[in-house]
Amino acid sequence: MSGQSHAVVIGGGIGGLTAAAALHRSGRRVTVLERAASLEPVGAAISLSPNALRALDVLGIGDEIRDLAAWQGDGGLRTPGGRWLSRTSAAAVAERFGGPLVLLHRATLVAGLAALLPPGTVRTGTPAHLADPGDARRPARVTTPAGELEADLVVAADGIHSAVRAALFPHHPGPVYAGFTTWRLVVPLPGAEFASHETWGRGRLWGTHPLRGGQVYAYAAATAPAGRHAADDERAELVRRFGDWHAPIPAVLAAAHPRDVLRHDVHHIAEPLPAYHRGRVALLGDAAHAMPPTLGQGGNQAVEDAVVLAHHAGDLAAYTAARLPRTTAIARQAVRIARVAMVGGRAGTALRDTAIAALSRARPALLLRGFEGIADWRPPQPPYAAVRTGADGTTATGTGTGTGTGTDTGER
Repeated sequence: MSGQSHAVVIGGGIGGLTAAAALHRSGRRVTVLERAASLEPVGAAISLSPNALRALDVLGIGDEIRDLAAWQGDGGLRTPGGRWLSRTSAAAVAERFGGPLVLLHRATLVAGLAALLPPGTVRTGTPAHLADPGDARRPARVTTPAGELEADLVVAADGIHSAVRAALFPHHPGPVYAGFTTWRLVVPLPGAEFASHETWGRGRLWGTHPLRGGQVYAYAAATAPAGRHAADDERAELVRRFGDWHAPIPAVLAAAHPRDVLRHDVHHIAEPLPAYHRGRVALLGDAAHAMPPTLGQGGNQAVEDAVVLAHHAGDLAAYTAARLPRTTAIARQAVRIARVAMVGGRAGTALRDTAIAALSRARPALLLRGFEGIADWRPPQPPYAAVRTGADGTTATGTGTGTGTGTDTGER
């Protein structure tokens, strides 16, 4: 597909905006079509691991995001009573994978990505329908309430229930329920001092991580039938399920208001797609490879997708070849971890906890191997140099390696 000029991105979430920014930087005219009335993202916070931060370095905003985020501190995995099963070191993570894990509001990342685009690029309140995927001889066509758009490339970043995916691969079974539901919340908790942690119980888990500005990001998950909701409110449901777990969980729940709590069932694509493209259309993020949140890689892989797509925009088969094996392997690993984390029986939970504790004592660094091949990924194109201004007014350039200390972890 040589001589491309116009790319249409369906979906204005993190993956869609990253793709738009990367395609714009490569010299294409870009139009982003977002169904919602604004770019205000659904969700609370997102964890970015070194692989995604290196992808953002390609766009020139990696260091900006690092500066706005909370960097991961030392933490680990605990039991509901507070016993540590394993400990992690922020320095060890940064040394092993070439940078930190960071945590920030999704809205902050969305705003940073949107700022990379020319005015008028994003059209909110604009549902879009793929009318024709196009081919080597004709452009793709997308219809909107305002009319039809032709495009040399269409990027489908329309989420887990992607209508574009269903149109391209009508016989694919689509997403399936993962067997558990999740809650997310951001609450003010100034002055609180605690180590970042994820806590695993019987068919339940909880994570607490500090954000900047005296706020805390918390998430929870529990096995449950699909489609269930609390009879009263979701904060009360969290208190029932987690209110007697170790500190700071009770304090986080006490500081929360029912409106702060988001609840969503977890779905994932269990059967990989045959390809991430057809004609002039490329699938990206959850539309291509929705996965359980247990590795914190859903958003990170969407960011990776975006910069790789911009690199291979003239050869979508190369994009599929670069992304499908990697994301399929990561999605399967996330499913395996979910099965272990959400074990519900008393005996299975005890066996799991004993094994994790023994492994952590014997070879502490061994637990980091789960991120090898994930967090150490590098984009196919080199990052743009970051320019930093020092306290004395001097400037220095770097390549966005993001070494240092701080606090965070875990996207859900």
